[in-house]
Amino acid sequence: MTSPASGAGRTGGTGPGGHADATYLLDSAGPAAPPRDNGELVFAAPWESRAFGVALALHDSGRIDWEDFRQSLIGEIAAWEAAHPSGEGWNYYECWLRSLERVVSGKGLINARDLRARQAELASRPAGHDHGEAGDHGHEHH
Repeated sequence: MTSPASGAGRTGGTGPGGHADATYLLDSAGPAAPPRDNGELVFAAPWESRAFGVALALHDSGRIDWEDFRQSLIGEIAAWEAAHPSGEGWNYYECWLRSLERVVSGKGLINARDLRARQAELASRPAGHDHGEAGDHGHEHH
């Protein structure tokens, strides 16, 4: 197995404006590689793609260093694997989110108390709270 810190499985490239695109940033193999199906990123729930987008946006805006985030993610995955040797209940994006929380907290972008308060607020909302009938909330459903 190749060391995660070596960058194996990563590809190079830049997107519009010279910014690194997701192809460059994301590992294609190894512990930090996101779930894919036929080469395409896979998200099982809307919150996963949102957490993914937040991390990319924070990197693109210069608020977080991608390698710091990547190493934190590898650490979160290793900790999860150590605590769950059977692999039951695995969710890559739960590790992604914990890593993102750790990095933004560590950078002082949000304090832990505010983060916990916001998590509690969002968790208390009923499922589908922001989606009534199509057309009444700013976008249509297809």
